[in-house]
Amino acid sequence: MPLTSDVVFKRVFSKEENKDLLQSLLESILGTKIKSIEIKNPEMPPDLSDVKAGTLDLKAAVNEDTIIDVEMQVENENNIDDRETRYLVAMSNDQLKKGELYTQVRKLITISILKFNFYKRNSFLNIAHMKFEGSKPEMYVDMGYNREEELLTDKLEMITIELPKFQKQNPSIDNELNQWLWMILGEEEKIKMAVKKNKKIKKAVEIVDTMSMDPKEWELYRSRQMAIINYNIGMQNSRKQGEEIGEKRGEKRGEKRGREKEKVEIAKKLLKLGIEVDTIIGATGLTKEEIESMKNN
Repeated sequence: MPLTSDVVFKRVFSKEENKDLLQSLLESILGTKIKSIEIKNPEMPPDLSDVKAGTLDLKAAVNEDTIIDVEMQVENENNIDDRETRYLVAMSNDQLKKGELYTQVRKLITISILKFNFYKRNSFLNIAHMKFEGSKPEMYVDMGYNREEELLTDKLEMITIELPKFQKQNPSIDNELNQWLWMILGEEEKIKMAVKKNKKIKKAVEIVDTMSMDPKEWELYRSRQMAIINYNIGMQNSRKQGEEIGEKRGEKRGEKRGREKEKVEIAKKLLKLGIEVDTIIGATGLTKEEIESMKNN
């Protein structure tokens, strides 16, 4: 079973006994050591057949000052930027209770691991923050700052990893991040090399192998895959129906424009023959104003 499946990814990294694996993965992505980690939503959604409702994200509290939301995104719905923004807003809303200070707000990070390319950027790992725009000349005030602040806040961060770009770069397994990404991609030869260097990768391989021999785990995996397939088929059918409706409407509009054009041509010919306007109105259905305007053309 591939780790690029959101249900397999969640099953491996959300279990308490596998917390060390999640810590290793996050450390490799963030480039920093984690002192403590708590998985906030280890449970699976109740309805995995509903792709929209069964969002398989993984939330973790890190170092008591940071909350991280990790998601393996398999299907490109062209809304990753909106999803990441929504996650940050939801995480922010969940933080403060009534009476607590805004200074108690923890740093929020979303990590989206994508099985597709999304951003027009030349890096497989991109980090985004909320930044100021450059000062406009008409609003410039000389306050003596040689260098203006660029970052509005360090409390909001969005990290995106695009696996196809990583695969295209084809890096070695010389660091922990590369080892984990090759593991997630399921590249057998790279994984064999990574296992020799990283005990956490070895443990992850053993967990996936054990899951792959469990009929219940396979059933969970297959039901999720079938739900995604059915969702995609439904979306394709909806698009097809929309296109067909659009084509029919277009044909009707085209036919209508064609009939209107034909009426105009007939009216012009009748005018040239000296036929009275009232007779032309009866023959074409055009208004008197429309016919009178043709006399000047």
